[in-house]
Amino acid sequence: MPVNRFFINKFIAGVANFLSTALSPLLMPTYGIFFAFWVSVLCLLTYGTRISLLLVCMGITCILPLIFLSVLRHFKMISSLHVEEREQRLIPYLFTALCYIVAAYYLYYRHSPQWLTMFLVGSAVTVAIVAAINLKWKISAHMAGIGGVIGLIYQIHVMGLSAFDLFWLMCASILVAGFLGTARLVRKRHDLWQVLAGAVLGFTCVSLTMRFFG
Repeated sequence: MPVNRFFINKFIAGVANFLSTALSPLLMPTYGIFFAFWVSVLCLLTYGTRISLLLVCMGITCILPLIFLSVLRHFKMISSLHVEEREQRLIPYLFTALCYIVAAYYLYYRHSPQWLTMFLVGSAVTVAIVAAINLKWKISAHMAGIGGVIGLIYQIHVMGLSAFDLFWLMCASILVAGFLGTARLVRKRHDLWQVLAGAVLGFTCVSLTMRFFG
């Protein structure tokens, strides 16, 4: 029995680590833009246009911050690329928020609809608020990120921009958020309130920004 429990615990830890990596906050803008291009009216754009815009935004919002994190780690300003220490998060988070604003300007320059650029602006606002909160309390950036993606999907639906019924996608995204929140608890990176607060913050910032400025 102890052997079985050991392998079960190892499996659960492995799944938690996988979810934390696959659903990293840095990947959330890419996932969000992917959904915007494939489940909204933007699916009418050519495949090449959607792929090129997605890849450029991924480079700005994910690859560029990763390079910045690598530089910070090289100079020993952070202990790991995951930036698990709350005290080390301010500079990486503010740089990431700046990258989101740059990506929003890029989409604006490419004549993307305002609601899509506002998704990235809302994401930048979320990251900035997370950075401020983390000065005193370790709110979950992972949950803030996926909360923002859920907010995007919800607004695509309520603003009448969906290409098809998004009910099941919305349900699936909430379920995945639940798995991610559980993974963060299993890894003991956050407590329940930090997980819930992150999800609510991300959803609220993106939803309000898209609703009132998109």
